[in-house]
Amino acid sequence: MRFQVLPVMDAMLALYQKPLAPARFRDYLNLLQGETKGGLALPLGGFNPMAKEHAGEKLQELKTLGAEEIAAEVSQDLNRQASLQQKDKLINIAVTLSDDLKGGWTNRYTSDYDSKFRMNALLSRNFCTPVFWTGEVFSSSMIRQRILEYAWRVVYRQSHEAPQTLKEHIEQETFVAKQTPASIPSAEEVSMPAESLYRQHKDSSDYHTIFNFLYGSQACRSLEFPLRFELEDFAGFRYATLLAKHHSH
Repeated sequence: MRFQVLPVMDAMLALYQKPLAPARFRDYLNLLQGETKGGLALPLGGFNPMAKEHAGEKLQELKTLGAEEIAAEVSQDLNRQASLQQKDKLINIAVTLSDDLKGGWTNRYTSDYDSKFRMNALLSRNFCTPVFWTGEVFSSSMIRQRILEYAWRVVYRQSHEAPQTLKEHIEQETFVAKQTPASIPSAEEVSMPAESLYRQHKDSSDYHTIFNFLYGSQACRSLEFPLRFELEDFAGFRYATLLAKHHSH
């Protein structure tokens, strides 16, 4: 397996400079689909084509920080690893900016879930789409971390099916955390409720139970999802990070 960068930022920056009108959406569809209606020529589904001015400004921030150049460096680093040189497959990394500030195109939590776990349509086309958010503060180190995480998810999914149970979701994220420094701020220890709830529900394949554990109770409330239990924001990812730390010792 080898990684390379698929440049998409300049095309999206040019799109955001066009008037906020139906023609812009048509241009976006042409970029997305290419010459095949309903196809996927470029993995641009995470972008909001009709986003307001702030999206173009945040995308320019990513460009100024050299996001695609960082992706190229990450690709080179990964391509040097012997463990990834066994499979003859080329993965295209496309930096993605999703809008969680102004507009209803994306929901931060459900879109985050889809980008990390519902990847089959992208994987089948050899795409890797590290997602950044308009509401985030960017830095070079943060960009590198995010790209690494998404790349390692692709590696993991080459030998694992899409996760169905809570245990399978946590196993994927524990693998990612073991390969990279932790990206989600976490205390040294996860609260006991997370540990005990995981033991009780690890075999569950109920979406709302899994979502609640991964993203916490506030995310469920914001989406009016059934609340299975009370947990802090991104509790499941914190728990996976903790498991990764313990397994590395």
